[in-house]
Amino acid sequence: MAAVVCFFCMAGAIGFSQSSDLVLKIDSLKTRYRDMEHRLDELEKAIDDLMWYQRLGDVASVDKVYLTGPPLAREENPTALGAGNPVKFWAYVFIPRDIDGASRYPLIVLPHGGVHSNFSTYYTHIIKELIAQQYIVVAAEYRGSTGYGKSFYEKIDYGGLEVEDVKASRDYMVENYPFIDNDRVGIIGWSHGGLIALMNIFAHPKEYQVAFAGVPVSDLVARMGYYEDDYRDLYSADYHIGKTAHQDVNEYRRRSPAWNAHKLATPLLIHTNTNDEDVNVLEVEHLIKSLKAAGKEFEYEIFQDLPGGHSFDRLDTKKAREIRLKIYVFLARYLHPPKPFKSVNDINRAAYR
Repeated sequence: MAAVVCFFCMAGAIGFSQSSDLVLKIDSLKTRYRDMEHRLDELEKAIDDLMWYQRLGDVASVDKVYLTGPPLAREENPTALGAGNPVKFWAYVFIPRDIDGASRYPLIVLPHGGVHSNFSTYYTHIIKELIAQQYIVVAAEYRGSTGYGKSFYEKIDYGGLEVEDVKASRDYMVENYPFIDNDRVGIIGWSHGGLIALMNIFAHPKEYQVAFAGVPVSDLVARMGYYEDDYRDLYSADYHIGKTAHQDVNEYRRRSPAWNAHKLATPLLIHTNTNDEDVNVLEVEHLIKSLKAAGKEFEYEIFQDLPGGHSFDRLDTKKAREIRLKIYVFLARYLHPPKPFKSVNDINRAAYR
């Protein structure tokens, strides 16, 4: 009997050992898969960079510059060599080929959207439309952007120091390009980029003459409530905020435009869409109500169930172009581009330059 018991104990131990080995192997494969995803993102980014030149090279000088933003908010080893150094990141620069170097031109700062994403040729048509009006454009690949490896990906600081990276791209342009008028700088963005645009004008109201926020992420507290766990995990990850909204609601408020609306001092236009499947309209409604409660002057439009949902005004459709014309007319009121759009036909012509 004792021998039988001993046999089962040994079998159990062997089974447990094999099970532990299997778990370790699976974890190792998951890590290798995640690392492979970052390498694929880098390859995709390299290909997309070539597409920028192919699509816009005839109308714009396309460059990619390397600059710095603030140091990391949290250092894993604050005494390590290089700890406290500024974060390095890339930014795209688009300059119309038909400008006169002796004149001064307005600047558009355009942060991309996505929790982890990058500035891709998805924006080609919008950049082309801005270039046609003789805007100069800078688009920062702020900390947390994809296509630059795992380390940069994990530097993400949503609603935090990424805002200062974008501000650093604005400052870089003003300091290094003498044909930019530093009194004619606007910032525009959609979704997460809309949040960054809003947080920039709240933190640096004198540095921007106008702003547009399209379907902007506006309330991270509400957002954590209607999204699922895998999305929430992007924020509570150890390398990011490190806490859930439940654990530190004030930290999520600090990063949310709706909870900073009292700081508005810049002309602002907001667009949202009631059937937005990404940024629920309730977030933007909270922002609008907060701005009104603070007695702020701004313009907004809530579109009703327009095709495209979250991307409703970034499509190539006639309706989307009509809406973008409203955005361009609003920006021109404060930035005075040399060749402002006056009709949808102007946008159509820009598409085929």
